[in-house]
Amino acid sequence: MAELGSLLRELETAAGTCPPIPEVFGAETDNQLVQVRLGIASSLFAALQCKHPPTAGHSLRVALTCSAWATQMGLDEQQRDYLEIAALLHDLGMIGTPDGILAKPLPLSREEAAVIAQSRRMSLEILRHSCSALEILEIIEHVSDWYDGSDWYDGNSTPGRARGTDIPLGARMIAVVEAFDAMTTDHVYRPAMPHERAVSELYDGAGTQFDPELVRRFSEFRVADRRAVHEAVAWRWLRTLDPEVVNSYWELNCVPAPPRPADTDSLFQAKLLENMYDAVVFVDAHGVVTLWNRGAERLTGIPSSSVLQRQWHPELLKMADEKRQSVTEADCPVTCALRSGVQSLRRLTISGRSEQPVAVDSHTIPVTNATGTTLGAILLFHDASSETSLEQRCQNLHEKATQDALTQVANRAEFDRVHEMFVAAHQEQGVPCSLIMMDLDRFKQVNDTYGHQAGDRAIISLATLLKGARQPGDLVARYGGEEFVMLCADCDNATASRRAEQIRRALAQMPQPAMDGRPVTASFGITEVQPGDTPETMLRRADRALLMAKSQGRNQVVQLGVGAMAAGERAPRACSDTAADAPYLIQKTFVTPVPVKMAIEKLRGFVSDRKARILNTEAHRVTLEIHDSRPGRLRRLTDRSLAFRLELRLSEHRDGGAGSGGGAARTEMRVRISPSRTRDRRRQGIADRARDMLASLRSYLMATEVESDDASSATRRPLS
Repeated sequence: MAELGSLLRELETAAGTCPPIPEVFGAETDNQLVQVRLGIASSLFAALQCKHPPTAGHSLRVALTCSAWATQMGLDEQQRDYLEIAALLHDLGMIGTPDGILAKPLPLSREEAAVIAQSRRMSLEILRHSCSALEILEIIEHVSDWYDGSDWYDGNSTPGRARGTDIPLGARMIAVVEAFDAMTTDHVYRPAMPHERAVSELYDGAGTQFDPELVRRFSEFRVADRRAVHEAVAWRWLRTLDPEVVNSYWELNCVPAPPRPADTDSLFQAKLLENMYDAVVFVDAHGVVTLWNRGAERLTGIPSSSVLQRQWHPELLKMADEKRQSVTEADCPVTCALRSGVQSLRRLTISGRSEQPVAVDSHTIPVTNATGTTLGAILLFHDASSETSLEQRCQNLHEKATQDALTQVANRAEFDRVHEMFVAAHQEQGVPCSLIMMDLDRFKQVNDTYGHQAGDRAIISLATLLKGARQPGDLVARYGGEEFVMLCADCDNATASRRAEQIRRALAQMPQPAMDGRPVTASFGITEVQPGDTPETMLRRADRALLMAKSQGRNQVVQLGVGAMAAGERAPRACSDTAADAPYLIQKTFVTPVPVKMAIEKLRGFVSDRKARILNTEAHRVTLEIHDSRPGRLRRLTDRSLAFRLELRLSEHRDGGAGSGGGAARTEMRVRISPSRTRDRRRQGIADRARDMLASLRSYLMATEVESDDASSATRRPLS
């Protein structure tokens, strides 16, 4: 918006005789521009502004940019008219989209995307009743069409859908401009992209989503001197548009609906109330019952004839609150609604048929007129007795399904479910979390010597210590047999190690009655989530730490991983250019302050945790293949496992210089990442996953990037 305001101020000066544009670009200027452009149809845009101002602002920016671009392309006046109006109103159907979808802070699901697709069709339906220019309607009809004919929300090709140059030019132009504007605007689910990155994304979609020739021309339009074009836009929008021409595109096209009888609405309402299963009670401002539907009769056993026109009182139904205390008149939901004008939702108990208590969900709604005067209240009762018992049964079933029967901690399935969300949440918030993996030492000997009951008691002892040590947000689970895991929220490696050490000592000092008072010991493996981690790599690293603790003598704590120390050193975003067939996604050079031998040991950990396949090794060069199948934060339904090829060339250097033989050794690594399948067209998300893999490798090797990297100038595959 700031750029657009600057643009308009610039245009005001250039246009000379144009009406003045306010220094601060805001709603007043928006309205002025829209009214000039749409004339009598500006109320349509106002409706969109009332529903969702960000969408209206997006539409105005798209219209102004399209107008400037059309000028640079040399389109005639009528084509520009059609383009500008279509751009302003192409999202008009969003007024029928649920607020929850418009304000959703995450990528849309398949079903939600279908709702957005429907809103585009709603734009067309709304305008068909008032727009007489078929060219405008045709542009709006095809704005969402992808250039290759596929469906924008599921990627499938649709027979009969317009494609290529069969899509109107205006629709193809709006598609490019609106995508660019969306990418360069802040959203709740992601910040604005740099302009160059957005242009790169447009190129990435050229030939599939966008017209490749228009993408090229739009990128040229962005870098060209647009001052003269902006001047023309200002003159056109604020001075030369003829109101008669502007309004000529609008006329009433709809056929009026047949008149309905005056009492139709009341008949519909009466039929609805009569056949509702839930109880509905109307009480007027004086507390007199005026309606008691069949649902109320069925629930309470009280016929309407015995209660209508009688004073309402909670004792009528022997109402009781959640604590089974009788509801007084002062605390009655109906009385409160009539007095305060505030609706309420409560779980209550009332007297049902045969005087049996029935649990109900009550919803009390005050009824007021335009002046705020309370006219009465509506009381809704929903029978929740079956739901109450069902909730209890579901809770019991949930506990049985998620808890280990012996130890009463979470089971393996619950850990697997929570672990993924746990890691994703901490990575999203940028806070550390740790995983403690532990195993009772020589447990088979305990069973063989003292019996399985003694083994069970030892397992319960460890579980009890873990439950006592967990903090809010932590999860303790029995991973299998005598093995346990503990997810530690907002906890780094050092803190998790201290907590594990306390548990280890307490267990080693706890006598086991079933073992003649002898204690048991346990080994612990610790790790912290680090850049590029997945739940699987984190778990494997903790398991490696546990195996190291076992191999080093047991009854000890071992930690692995550098944690979040590299969180601020995210792998730089690889550049892109027009060389679409370049072999590498990423080429970087890093240095780690350890000799090659130690770097290779750290690399072994990365290979093990990532389950990488070694394709080739020669001298200090290694080639790996890694299948990345993690879901990711922005996973789409069409995502599948991606295979990456990592080429690493390691060379050892000493600070004293070549051949000096002195100084500290350090290892330089040249890293290249590319897709294993060079023709893999699944561009969406591939760059993020490659960068995460690079960040993970850097974490394992504790490496920093070399700033003067000649590899960074090499051609690379365009990224999404």
